[in-house]
Amino acid sequence: MLIEMDKLEAQQSHDLLTSAIIPRPIAWVSTVSLLGEHNLAPFSFFTGITWRPATLGISIVNRPDGTEKDTLRNIRQTREFVVNSVCVEQGSLMFKTAQMLPYGTDEASRCDVEMIPASKVRPRRVKDARVCFECGLLDIVTVGNGPFSGNLVLGTVLVIHVDDRVFRDGREISWADLDNLGRIGGYNRFCAVRSVIEM
Repeated sequence: MLIEMDKLEAQQSHDLLTSAIIPRPIAWVSTVSLLGEHNLAPFSFFTGITWRPATLGISIVNRPDGTEKDTLRNIRQTREFVVNSVCVEQGSLMFKTAQMLPYGTDEASRCDVEMIPASKVRPRRVKDARVCFECGLLDIVTVGNGPFSGNLVLGTVLVIHVDDRVFRDGREISWADLDNLGRIGGYNRFCAVRSVIEM
């Protein structure tokens, strides 16, 4: 089957891509506005870009009305953000923070996610996240315009906080103990990393 993407409706294109690009790790992104209003939101178009300099990429898609999401607005203002990992047991909390709420609403407080100060940036980090990446904004690459257009946020990793319980041999993180939650196709479908194939 050959599918011409420019002939699909926005939702069809979304469903096709999100069911084909799996699993996707979740970036639980914490930001703050210049007025000190905190925000916490999950994004599943997220990946590492390079390790020297350590750089992460998050795609933040505009809302159906074409406006920018709160996370992107805050990153533009402060040029800082924190990417917090999400383990399986935090899944329901993460899902609650995905609600569309008025700008300036503190999702973490509203959803009982405990936050603590970061070490180098203004946004707070999730206290119980097993890995947190404190990032400074490197660039925002805008792709398209209007509803559902994308904004690729590139962040330079300044500091990584790692829970001692998941750190191994002074050099890597145990995938089993990290127990990251991943996203697969559909609105409410997620997956866990519970097996590994070695080649």
